[in-house]
Amino acid sequence: MTRVAALDALRGLALLGIVLMNLEGFAGPPAQMGTGIDPAWRGLDRWADAAIYVLVQGKFVALFSLLFGAGFAAMAARAEGEGWSLSQVWLRRCAGLLLIGLAHALLLWSGDILVTYALCGLVLLAFREVLGGLLAWVGAGVFLIPAGVSLLAGLAEPALAGSAQWQHALQAQAAHVAEVTRAQVLAYGHGDFAMATAQRLRDLGQSLSVLPITGAQVLGLFLIGPWLGQVLARPQAHARALAWMRQGALPLGLGMTLVSVWLAPWIAPGRADLRAGLAAALMLAASLPLCLGYIGWTLRWLAHPASARLAGLLAAAGRLALSNYLLQSLVCVGVFYGYGMGAFGLGRAWQVALGFGLFALQLLVSRWWLARAAMGPAEWLLRAAAYARAPGRRAS
Repeated sequence: MTRVAALDALRGLALLGIVLMNLEGFAGPPAQMGTGIDPAWRGLDRWADAAIYVLVQGKFVALFSLLFGAGFAAMAARAEGEGWSLSQVWLRRCAGLLLIGLAHALLLWSGDILVTYALCGLVLLAFREVLGGLLAWVGAGVFLIPAGVSLLAGLAEPALAGSAQWQHALQAQAAHVAEVTRAQVLAYGHGDFAMATAQRLRDLGQSLSVLPITGAQVLGLFLIGPWLGQVLARPQAHARALAWMRQGALPLGLGMTLVSVWLAPWIAPGRADLRAGLAAALMLAASLPLCLGYIGWTLRWLAHPASARLAGLLAAAGRLALSNYLLQSLVCVGVFYGYGMGAFGLGRAWQVALGFGLFALQLLVSRWWLARAAMGPAEWLLRAAAYARAPGRRAS
């Protein structure tokens, strides 16, 4: 499989992880996403929740982020080779992505990642002259900032435990999360479109308030992405790196994740002890090595002739990654929300089954679409914004 097809196939694979992760925030309150293995689940639902938390949570957002950075490096190289202004095109691209993200966050789902991508993407321009291995190490340091904050909070807790002000802050945080959770259940599970939209606006404000922390992880992955792009462009020259991704990064990331779950299977709002802080730090940090492990093994699988048919379907979905991401939200809102089919609160095992079913349908629809058009509707809008002209619509 060629490099471009491999990138598209990885994007397609990432879409599966994204829908499996995000279903938790469609079928339930988004405020409860990513907090661990929910103790309320029992039986098969609990096993499904644990599997998603260990193997999926954060790992495929990391993959999308790495590929975003790789795409920026490829665009920078193309701009230099063809003699056009990267800055103008990239700024327009980020502006277009921001508008699409805001529409997604306000009209469909408050768990949107596109706004964060657009804002962090602007920072990439400052690094366009230092793409390469050194930048990857800088990116790794930036990526670890949220994990470091979690660890420092846990380390500081024993010294602060006796402080009435600290205890009040933790109680206020727990009360705030509980209040937001109740509001989300009411708005998304039982409200109409206007009520849900008002809640989405409040959720967007909350997301932007913590962007300096959450955005650091995304930006760090963006900065590592150009290195990954080099590995994918010349896999023979980076055989040792790919072998380490398969045999070193994967077990490292899985081990860190399992230790995190052992320390704290579920981190309740307002909990800030050392055990919880270390668990959160390990889970955040583990998403990168586990993601790299997935990439390494996927690339080996893609090289096998027997995988050609499925790899082609994944690549088709990956070429329409933005449209497919938005379509996932549209379908899930229609299934779960109160002004849709009202399946809010669906069991975790059924969520996973729905996720695989939706993704399988997207694979087939993506291939059908690309037989008739050159790109998806969202990709067309983004490209038109970036290059300030309407791209062709027909398939080549």
